Amino acid sequence: MVTIGELLSLLLVSVLWGCTNPLLKRGTEGIEHVTETSRVSQILAELKFLFLNLKYLVPFLLNQSGSLVYYYTLSTTDLSLAVPVANSLTFLCTVLTGKALGEEFGGKQAVAGMFLTMAGITLCVISSVDDKDAGKQDMTQAVH
Repeated sequence: MVTIGELLSLLLVSVLWGCTNPLLKRGTEGIEHVTETSRVSQILAELKFLFLNLKYLVPFLLNQSGSLVYYYTLSTTDLSLAVPVANSLTFLCTVLTGKALGEEFGGKQAVAGMFLTMAGITLCVISSVDDKDAGKQDMTQAVH
């Protein structure tokens, strides 16, 4: 059975990943103006630009902490639940954060997509809970 802790962990992962995506996009603004003569020095200059830029570095570190929580959660949660829940909620968090930052998000079709995504996540969670409960009932009947 999926626990509240596992669901909260997946929600935390989604928030850390989804809310940082638009911030990472904003943090990279200006990188196109970094120019160097050789390919290696270009890569090093871009890395320097990114990692000395707090507008990029803070969301990047938060995003990576979401990955750490995700890998820990994968060790305790059913993959058929964890992957779709984390990825679809990440999408929702990205859209909502982008909208809060003033980005366009697609109008009525995006809203319909968000509702369908939430319906799908709900079905995944209900299915996971029902499958685990059915397995426990079968074990109990086999013992008697």
